[in-house]
Amino acid sequence: MISKAQFEKEIQLIINNAIREDVGDGDHSSLACIPDIAKGRAKLLVKDEGIIAGIDFAKQVFNTVDPELKMEVLIPDGKAVTHGDIAFYVEGSSQSILKAERIVLNAIQRMSAIATKTNYFVQLLEGTKTKILDTRKTTPGIRAIEKWAVKIGGGENHRFALYDMIMLKDNHIDFAGGISKAISLTREYLQREQRDLKIIVEARTIDEVNEILTNQGVYRILLDNFSFENTRKAVELINNKCQTESSGGINENTIRKYAECGVDYISSGALTHSVYNMDFSLKAV
Repeated sequence: MISKAQFEKEIQLIINNAIREDVGDGDHSSLACIPDIAKGRAKLLVKDEGIIAGIDFAKQVFNTVDPELKMEVLIPDGKAVTHGDIAFYVEGSSQSILKAERIVLNAIQRMSAIATKTNYFVQLLEGTKTKILDTRKTTPGIRAIEKWAVKIGGGENHRFALYDMIMLKDNHIDFAGGISKAISLTREYLQREQRDLKIIVEARTIDEVNEILTNQGVYRILLDNFSFENTRKAVELINNKCQTESSGGINENTIRKYAECGVDYISSGALTHSVYNMDFSLKAV
């Protein structure tokens, strides 16, 4: 996984780009009618139900826009909220509050939706050893905050990008000339480049699971689109020689059954690519 410093850099890049995109050479609506010296106060009003996420991100946005803005948090990240709750107050320059408003709202609405869906899946897995993972199926440019939201919702992050973990999927295997060759070439590459990256290998059949197990250095086997029966067989075959992960079209109706097959992880792109933003407003008070 990426380091804390790398992650923080990604967050600041998102904020800087959001300001560039939304503000450009100035918020002319505010500049036109609000004096530079005007001070104001606003509240984040919850108009939905779920798990709130993005409060700490909002702090960073406000601080980047104007370090003089002061934020009073009433409901922190990861807490359940309902319609009518007030999550925070922010006060300071009225122009600065309005400049940050849309960036903050967009992020909190998106992050809260992801955290809420993740938390729902976490609850469905309660009582099993299985943990829910996100994927790289994220919105281009804002992956860091979407994966942050998964963590807030109680899930775990898969690899952040192509550079922090090796994942040999079907196309890698086919292009390389087979499972064993792909693993062998990968191990040689890591040794040659002196990189310490974990190796995950995708299996499409029980036979492929058996072949993967003949190779050394595999951290996790990804059981892609396996039936419940074959997932149980695969878990028995693997027998804790490495970690196991199920993926492929798993939803709220099937996730519990896959967990009961004994896999360590279930990955779901739906945590980030199939959510509806929660409703929040930033209102002057």
